[in-house]
Amino acid sequence: MANGNGNGALSGAVIAVAGAGGPAGRATLMRLAEAGAVVVGSDADPERLAEAVDAARYAHGGATVVGDTVDLLDLQATRDWAGRIEKDFGRVDGLVHLVGGWRGSSSFTGTDLADWELLEKLLIRTVQHTSLAFFDALQRSDRGRYLLTSAAGTAKPTAGNAAYAASKAAAEAWTLAMADAFRKAGGEEGPRSAAAILVVKALVHDAMRAERPNAKFAGFTDVTELAEAIVGVWDKPAGEVNGNRLWLTEKP
Repeated sequence: MANGNGNGALSGAVIAVAGAGGPAGRATLMRLAEAGAVVVGSDADPERLAEAVDAARYAHGGATVVGDTVDLLDLQATRDWAGRIEKDFGRVDGLVHLVGGWRGSSSFTGTDLADWELLEKLLIRTVQHTSLAFFDALQRSDRGRYLLTSAAGTAKPTAGNAAYAASKAAAEAWTLAMADAFRKAGGEEGPRSAAAILVVKALVHDAMRAERPNAKFAGFTDVTELAEAIVGVWDKPAGEVNGNRLWLTEKP
């Protein structure tokens, strides 16, 4: 029940997790709580969010883990969320962006542009809103980190994955622009805070393995490994991670 890494870089840090109700979010809440962070999760699904928050609280009895249902497609609501966290806890040291979604087609010409419209909201707009809303607070932190999870396929899009790959590429470019803003704000001393991208082929979790016991999931990253990598970013100096892609799978 004790915090396994309570004296580490995340001890007392205040970390927001967007998309906290999914399997990756759940694993990340757990690992951040274990590392001694105060964790504030948001998700569009209040029930799923409550389950993830309860699980992290139960696993780490002394940890502060709270949930907030926020519409990340609303910039003002996202700004209000960032402001609330800083007011309630005195600081914001991280935003972990795990809002996901996938749509694909069997061929390039079979692409449904309605899929693009959905993915543009889920994968780009939420990145725009969280990065704009949290930038100033992260810049005020002595260990601010903005972390985007992205997909290796973005670098080598397949015919049926045009909408998804293009959405992820845009989200990556936006995050790298945020990193440049941190670099500029740091001046000669280098960035105080960092924006970085964690790249996976795809994610896998226990429920997926149970559904497909014979599947190999080759090159996939387990959600617990992703959570470990997220926590590990705070062990590195801002200048080392800012503007970088951190590969958790082989480069295509």
